[in-house]
Amino acid sequence: MAKNIKPRHQDYAQWYLDVIKAAQLADYAPVKGCMVIRPEGYAVWEAIQRDLDRRFRETGHVNAYFPLLIPQSFLAREAEHVEGFAMECAVVTHSALQRGENGLVPAGKLEEPLIVRPTSETVIGYMYSQWVQSYRDLPLLINQWCNVMRWELRTRLFLRTAEFLWQEGHTAHETAEEARAETLRMLDVYADFAEQFLALPVIKGQKTDAEKFPGADTTYSIEALMQDGKALQCATSHYLGQNFAKVFDIKFLGRDQKTEFAYTTSWGASTRLIGAIIMMHSDDDGLILPPYAAPTLAAIVPIFKSDAERQAVAQFAEKVVAALAGPDELAAAARRSSSDAIRGYFVDQMTAQRIVVDWRDARPGDKQYHWEQRGVPLRIEIGPRDVAAGTMVVKRRLDREKETLALGDLSPQWLRQKMGQIHAAMLAKARTFCDQNTRDAQSYDQMKQILTEQGGFVRAWFKPDRAAEAKIKDQIKATVRCILLDEPGDTGPCIFSGEPTQTRVLFAQAY
Repeated sequence: MAKNIKPRHQDYAQWYLDVIKAAQLADYAPVKGCMVIRPEGYAVWEAIQRDLDRRFRETGHVNAYFPLLIPQSFLAREAEHVEGFAMECAVVTHSALQRGENGLVPAGKLEEPLIVRPTSETVIGYMYSQWVQSYRDLPLLINQWCNVMRWELRTRLFLRTAEFLWQEGHTAHETAEEARAETLRMLDVYADFAEQFLALPVIKGQKTDAEKFPGADTTYSIEALMQDGKALQCATSHYLGQNFAKVFDIKFLGRDQKTEFAYTTSWGASTRLIGAIIMMHSDDDGLILPPYAAPTLAAIVPIFKSDAERQAVAQFAEKVVAALAGPDELAAAARRSSSDAIRGYFVDQMTAQRIVVDWRDARPGDKQYHWEQRGVPLRIEIGPRDVAAGTMVVKRRLDREKETLALGDLSPQWLRQKMGQIHAAMLAKARTFCDQNTRDAQSYDQMKQILTEQGGFVRAWFKPDRAAEAKIKDQIKATVRCILLDEPGDTGPCIFSGEPTQTRVLFAQAY
């Protein structure tokens, strides 16, 4: 067990922070509530970006960029929206600093305060109103990758910080049916991405009115269950109806030559997904990364004592690299740098994924520990006896399964197949955990007992009601994570009011 990581059963919150620190994913910034994403963590975010961006483009979306600063009057136009974000907004009131008696002080007060974007529906709505005149201009399918700021009272690295990175898609449509279809299509994109790229099993559902996005007609989300039995909202997709279109005058001349307001959507996912990866997959020894999001797929650890052994191991390690990444990449890496203590070799230039050979002046055990804490899917150990036998020891980070392979067994296809097997095993393990920790409750007392003693998801009949949801949250710290989709249409008694309802929901305590 890793000495620098608190075991999960002793202190789950501290374990989470210890894993981040040990893997060098992020650190606290000098501004309270903000974080610095270190290279190892940012490489995971880049992998998430690449795959999500590909999916967005395949569904017809294009990228653009909108300003960081939003006029305060823009937020004030949509009452529900501004009320939802008012307490989280950072406000810019001055345009410069000047030297005063006690140092630099604000100067040049702005005529109108500017909001550091908590989200971009308002400024994008304004721009769409400039771009849309006819039904021929629709649909508009735009996404942006950016940062946003929301002052949070309680912060935690990746999960909830004052500033974070995300993508936010914003679309405008001719009809309500088209906009609703877009909202659900993007929900499916997120769910498929979570499962097929991050090995995160998720549940799709609709938010209650108490939990929906401020200003939306309908909000949908994907929800995942973490190892401590708490839920995490991993992405959201909002049908905004004509709410923002009417406020920002997004109107067009329709096919019947009548002026109509557009129907809009927005949807987003953030660096919170990295927190989900950590809490879903990692163990008491550190990070475990799903292979498709891992910057490093395999770490080769040479083991030797003498110079002669080092030379023999180095020659064999080069053959291993050539088998996995190709001889051209071996030569290219030598041209890039021939003296790195940790030498990286790309196995896919498009994804920037690599294998590394660890030539640092450190004990083999320390090197193995280093790569284990960073969640690298495979570790390959090569010693003098392995060289003599033409073999190597390959260990999986997920379950420490090890096998002895011959050099001839390796190929790029073998590596891809191995990553696919690891992904499937991670997804199956996580799905089993979710299934085993999703329980049905027939009464409010039963739900309280489940959430108090076991945690997890609780599936129950519930008639959505703001007052009831507030009482439940106050009493047992649980919220309706989502209204389940595709239910058979049965009727049951609401666990809180006892009234008949056709609505089944998932309750959970959540981050």
